[in-house]
Amino acid sequence: MADVLKFMIPGKPEYVRTVRLAISSLAGSAGFDIEAVEDIMMAVSEACSNLVCHGVCARDASYEVSCEMFGDRIVIRVENSPDCCEEGENAERRPVSFREGGIGLNIIRTLMDEVDVLSDAGRGMRIQMIKYMGEN
Repeated sequence: MADVLKFMIPGKPEYVRTVRLAISSLAGSAGFDIEAVEDIMMAVSEACSNLVCHGVCARDASYEVSCEMFGDRIVIRVENSPDCCEEGENAERRPVSFREGGIGLNIIRTLMDEVDVLSDAGRGMRIQMIKYMGEN
């Protein structure tokens, strides 16, 4: 059974650092080495930044970051809901970085062992990242 932590984060850029520090602290406490902690921290930061800085999450909305700690891995999900997405002029600014081949997703895939992106119109977006202990 995994330990699960969930955070509801306001859709403002100033909270990305807080999430990054919280998740890196959890990873360090779980026994990940410093290099893996830095990879996790950067990947989480990139995923959150894409939600709040590229028009995916409205500033007055929030998104969820969940973290499951298993004995051999950490599973992190960053997701918003359909009501988080802005309409109108910002609708074209959907997650450019999360398209296949987008630089943000490529960075995350390089840093993490497994990455899954689910993005459906009207359902929001979720990125799931897995890092195994001892693998770089």
